[in-house]
Amino acid sequence: MTKHELPKAYDFKSTESRVYAMWEAGGFFQPHNDPNKADFDPNIEPFVIAIPPPNVTGELHLGHAMFVSVEDLMIRYHRMKGYSTLWLPGVDHAGIATQLMVERDLLQKEEVTREELGREEFVKRTWEWKRKYGSIITMQIRRLGASCDWSRERFTMDDGLSRAVREAFVRLYEKGLIYRGPRLINWSPGLKTAVSDVEVEYEEEEATLYYFKYMIKPSEGSEPLEGYIPVATIRPETILGDTAVAVHPDDERFKKFIGKTVIVPILNREIPVIADEYVSMEFGTGALKITPGHDPNDYNIAQKHNLPIISMLDAEAKVNENGGKYKVKIAMKRGRICGLT
Repeated sequence: MTKHELPKAYDFKSTESRVYAMWEAGGFFQPHNDPNKADFDPNIEPFVIAIPPPNVTGELHLGHAMFVSVEDLMIRYHRMKGYSTLWLPGVDHAGIATQLMVERDLLQKEEVTREELGREEFVKRTWEWKRKYGSIITMQIRRLGASCDWSRERFTMDDGLSRAVREAFVRLYEKGLIYRGPRLINWSPGLKTAVSDVEVEYEEEEATLYYFKYMIKPSEGSEPLEGYIPVATIRPETILGDTAVAVHPDDERFKKFIGKTVIVPILNREIPVIADEYVSMEFGTGALKITPGHDPNDYNIAQKHNLPIISMLDAEAKVNENGGKYKVKIAMKRGRICGLT
């Protein structure tokens, strides 16, 4: 009889990895009632969960450990109850976030941008990143003891899943449930892509008000109206995208100008004077420049009054042709800038 002394401390490395490998090799996490097999029993109820796919941007964190624990509890409970259970594992491409990580890695290690690398090579490097960090993540999920069916592992950029997403969008479009149109978005001039509202961090800063005179243009066949409407703004650069000046309908100072036309400073473009209760009579001068292509509140006012929307920036955050002689070739250093797409 061989004596075997138990270790004084629990050796999780050798124990857990060995046990999990045995579970996976034995197919213990696969559904026991497969509709594709001859012994399929339609009376056995299935229980299926698709894992909320972790992003392939790095390694797991505490939030991932939490959802793995809760879902593993649900799966194991239903498995013991006799359900044909499937916990479908996979990872998500996290498009923008992964692109940013890959670009940073390229700049640090090779001092090259994605434009210099070219689309084909950049896509290749992105897949290499996925294979590296995707495998790290799936191994970490295994280390947590998650009873996933790894024989069915998926990636959101797999051909099958990509095709399913395209099909879903086409069907929704054909039913008139989704459509394309100009919308105000958050734009990253570095990544040259839209950024979700939930990924934008807002900061409040002290700002300086700049004052401009929007000169009144006389209407044809009427008495000339001399003077101007004074407008205060903290973003003078957006004057290039102005499409109206708004005043409060009850503001006695500007009532006579409602419906008239003013001249945009520095561009000499003609825009209307409109009345809207959104305007504060106490803030600034009481008159508000409307730049719907670069401000969400102005965008809403433009939709209400059917105003044109002018985007004054291109994809690199450079002033475009709508800036007239102020069109530039140097990007504005503002990080993420609101723009129209």
